[in-house]
Amino acid sequence: MASETSAPGNSKPRIGDGYRNPSRGEISISVDVDKAMQELSRQEDTDGDGLITIDDQGPKEFPLGPYSDEQDMAFTVHGVYQLSCLLQELFLAQKRGLKKVSIGSSQVEENPVLRLSRLIKTSWWDNLTRRIDTDGIELAAPDPKMLGSLRIYIPPGVPEQHAYYTAIAKQRPDMHLDVQWLPQGEVTAEYVKGINHQPGLLAMEMEHDQGEGQPSPEQMKGCPFIVPGDQFNELYNWDACFCALGMLDNHLPIVKGIIKNFIFEVKHYGKVLNANRSYYLGRAQPPFLTWLALKTFDITQHEPDALDLLKSAILAARKEYLGWWTSTPRLDEESGLSRYRPIGQGSPPECHTESFAHIFMPFAKKYGMTLDEVSAAYNDGKIQEPELDVFFDHDRAVRESGHDTSNRVEGLCADLATVDLNCLLHKIEEDIAWATQKHFADSLIIPAQFCVPDDEPNMIESSDIWRQRAHRRKALIDKYCWNEDEGLYFDYNTVTKRQSNFESATYLWPLWSGIASSDQAAKVVKNGIPVLERAGGLASTSEKTRGTVNEANPQKQWDYPQGWAPHQILAWDGLDRYGYHDDSGRLAYRWLHMLTECFRNWNGTVCEKYNVTDLERPHQVEAEYGNQGRKFKYAPQEGILNAEGAGFFPSDVLSFEDPRMLKDALESDAEAMLDVWEEERRL
Repeated sequence: MASETSAPGNSKPRIGDGYRNPSRGEISISVDVDKAMQELSRQEDTDGDGLITIDDQGPKEFPLGPYSDEQDMAFTVHGVYQLSCLLQELFLAQKRGLKKVSIGSSQVEENPVLRLSRLIKTSWWDNLTRRIDTDGIELAAPDPKMLGSLRIYIPPGVPEQHAYYTAIAKQRPDMHLDVQWLPQGEVTAEYVKGINHQPGLLAMEMEHDQGEGQPSPEQMKGCPFIVPGDQFNELYNWDACFCALGMLDNHLPIVKGIIKNFIFEVKHYGKVLNANRSYYLGRAQPPFLTWLALKTFDITQHEPDALDLLKSAILAARKEYLGWWTSTPRLDEESGLSRYRPIGQGSPPECHTESFAHIFMPFAKKYGMTLDEVSAAYNDGKIQEPELDVFFDHDRAVRESGHDTSNRVEGLCADLATVDLNCLLHKIEEDIAWATQKHFADSLIIPAQFCVPDDEPNMIESSDIWRQRAHRRKALIDKYCWNEDEGLYFDYNTVTKRQSNFESATYLWPLWSGIASSDQAAKVVKNGIPVLERAGGLASTSEKTRGTVNEANPQKQWDYPQGWAPHQILAWDGLDRYGYHDDSGRLAYRWLHMLTECFRNWNGTVCEKYNVTDLERPHQVEAEYGNQGRKFKYAPQEGILNAEGAGFFPSDVLSFEDPRMLKDALESDAEAMLDVWEEERRL
């Protein structure tokens, strides 16, 4: 570890050649915030983007103090990372309205691994937390993706919430809160399309004292949840699940709130939604509820309400499984496997027309319209184009899959029995069977609110039926998705009756869900990992099956060379499950090395996806919607959700938890970092 040194004479201590040894003395300087911020930005932010990064051409040295004859302490901040930490500290002080602030040497040379962990745990997660109640609705309701007034839709089963929000609207007329009922009965595609011009938040679970009669507004408080950040200001299904894994050790109330909100969604909307906005009413997302609920129960099982929360989560997962994932049209009767097939009409209103320019352009020419005009005419039903109907059926399915978008699923997703979805359903089957036997005396009572058609209220179910379902699904996945010649799992097209040959990180999901035999797992590790592994971890797809990027085949954000946190986490977990600890640890280190180097070199940047082939600029991804998490100046204050969860999950994958080792590796290149990891493993 590099040290702070004093040169002969009156030279200031030099901070930043390495990372500070905490045992050495702290130097602290009182700084004029505005003046220091201005001078630092002028000298070091040479490209004027509000950040200090490796792109800037400043001298990479900035003196702090002495600022008066009475002040004899001073030091020089040296290096891109340390200067960016100084910029962040000054900006945060400025934001708090401070004119003077004490800057300590340890603040500007904090170990980047520890700094990232600290910011996520003590600041970013709190900044991303939302509640839909009196105190929180002004923060939770705005939708950066859509223009319009603040609006909230209430399902019929919670009249107390309608009364609650109506009272808020009357008490706060300046808020212009529009409170609307959702219809009784099934929500149809026509209904969802009909309210797209009036988008709004969907009500979520509220906590209140249990007593007789309706709770008063003073007794009601929104259950907390976490949002991804940037333009995504709502509770997203699998984003929240992956982030919650990292929150289990110090943000349990929020994790419990996420689970309670998911249960509420299943009760009142029939599924865990893509997110809680009105335009998502017909769309789910990859189902991880039982996984999160069981991991939470492992930590909370000694708490009084832990078993009740687990039971509600299991019941909700059962209802979603039977009522959504294995019902028509998602269930393919012939293969017995399920597909992503949400309901809906028209193009997704949360997306700009430009996102579909390549689809609408031929029809704009056909009708002599602009892109906006032909999009509006199609969505209003003024023109009928079956080709567009088919495209958007698949597009909605792509978005429900969470992989929006990828050449793996583009233009055919609604027809695919994907490996990932069916692995998730197998996991749910196994989880319900295990929980029913282990925690509910092998007799799970199904209350009316969790019943699906054909259920009898308060019927009793044993674990046997769920084990049978899991056994059957494993056999069907082997039959339709396993390719013995390639030694890999592939999606199955239920319309063409053919197996895909698209190589994707999802072929590792059978290891995570436990479907693979030992022989199958060995083949996937041998044949699959080398195709996807790059310097920064796993690419989402292979370069070969993505194809050549050109005007006819534009780069998709879920294709090579991008890597995403969910794929990394499930790969680590699955490899570890089958005893491939070296592969699991190596891939985790690759990802964490890249993530931390990006944080260090690019002013604290943490984003949703990374180019895993480029360790110097992994965040500079421009595919489709760009890269969420990059739109800030001076200091990041939120990060992006699923990447933050991936920074904490590896504690049970790696052989140690001391972040100094990762820090030491960061002072070398990626290959040397892997050598350090191998040596630690050997010892």
